[in-house]
Amino acid sequence: MKIGDFAAKSGLSADTLRYYERIGLLPRTVRDAGGRRSYGMDDLAWAAFLRKLQAMDMPMRDRLEYSRLRAEGDATLRTRRKMLEAHRDALVARQAELAELVATLDAKIDHYIDMESGTQESFDDGGQTHDDRGSGIAPPRERSRRGASARA
Repeated sequence: MKIGDFAAKSGLSADTLRYYERIGLLPRTVRDAGGRRSYGMDDLAWAAFLRKLQAMDMPMRDRLEYSRLRAEGDATLRTRRKMLEAHRDALVARQAELAELVATLDAKIDHYIDMESGTQESFDDGGQTHDDRGSGIAPPRERSRRGASARA
C-alpha cells in the first residue's frame, strides 16, 4: 500500500512515517519502480505497536532501541522482553500512583459535596480531607454515572 493509504490505516501522518523511517523507528520500505514507498501488513502491525508504545509513554530513545533490537532478529528476544517487562513495571507503578491521585480527588469532591449539603462545616481544608482513621484519603462515595461525568 502507498504512503497515503498506510498513513490513513496506521493513524500516523505521511510526514511522521517518513520521519520514523529516517530515524530508524520504521524499517526502510520497499519502493516501487517510480520510487514510491510500498508498505505491507507487517509494516502496519509494527506501526500499530509503535503507537501503543508511544501511548504508554515509552521514551523515544527506548522505542528506537527496541526497534534496533527488533531489526537484529531473534537473537535479541530476551533483551526485548526485558525492556518490555521493565516498561510494564513502570506503567503498573504509575497506575498505582494515578489510583492514589484519583482517590485524593474523590475525597476532596466528597468533602465539597458534604459542605454544599450542609453536613460539614463550611471551610476549605486546603486539601487535607481525612477519614477517621487518619489515612489522608476518605473512601469515595458511590456516585451515579451522571454525577461522576458532570464533574469530569
